[in-house]
Amino acid sequence: MRPGLDLLNAVGQMAAGDVIDLGCGNGQLGPALRARAEGRQIVGVDSSPAMLAKARSAGCYDSLQQADIRDWHPRRAPGLIFSNAALHWVGEHEALMPKLAGMLARGGTLAVQMPHQNKAPSHRVWLSLSEEMFPGRVEKMGTPGVMAPQRYDELLSPLGRFRLWETEYFQRLVAEAGSHPVRRFTESTYARPVLDALETDEKAALIRRYEEAMHAAYPVRADGSVLFPFRRMFFTLTV
Repeated sequence: MRPGLDLLNAVGQMAAGDVIDLGCGNGQLGPALRARAEGRQIVGVDSSPAMLAKARSAGCYDSLQQADIRDWHPRRAPGLIFSNAALHWVGEHEALMPKLAGMLARGGTLAVQMPHQNKAPSHRVWLSLSEEMFPGRVEKMGTPGVMAPQRYDELLSPLGRFRLWETEYFQRLVAEAGSHPVRRFTESTYARPVLDALETDEKAALIRRYEEAMHAAYPVRADGSVLFPFRRMFFTLTV
């Protein structure tokens, strides 16, 4: 939760209007949003019915909407659109970010946090090995994408008060015996589209090669853990 809380702490005075948790997932940040909302309506938006059911049980949202972020539109102009670790899955940010900014009420804020780890070995090696082992197929595999920081600045700073920063968080990862902690951490998120595109034997071969690379890039401690650096990009735009 730390990156999401850091993003929320960076939001200044909220404008009048609903608080939108865009890509709310299971509602983990619902209590923190409720504490900052000061009576504003809190709306959770997610494409997954299962995640929305969990968010509903948190009891922090005034309403929940099932929608694809690409197609979603608020019922009235929000004072805050808050999106923590969701928009990197959506893509087409050249169009998406100005669109979201245009939905805000006067004085409203768009607050976004996204992983920015694609160039690190933990993420890059999945793609480089896939292309080496299965040439030509990697282009068909969808993976999360984030634009270069300067592109967000060029795109959004003309629209209002824009702030952009990155933070590298260090996480202590532990995995079950026989697997590298970084592999277990990335295979169900970043690498999921890659692995889903492979046959069972291909998947096993790729994982073996990836594990070898991770032992070199992120040495495992005697207790089986790894201190794993993970970079995230943040920005806020107040219009």
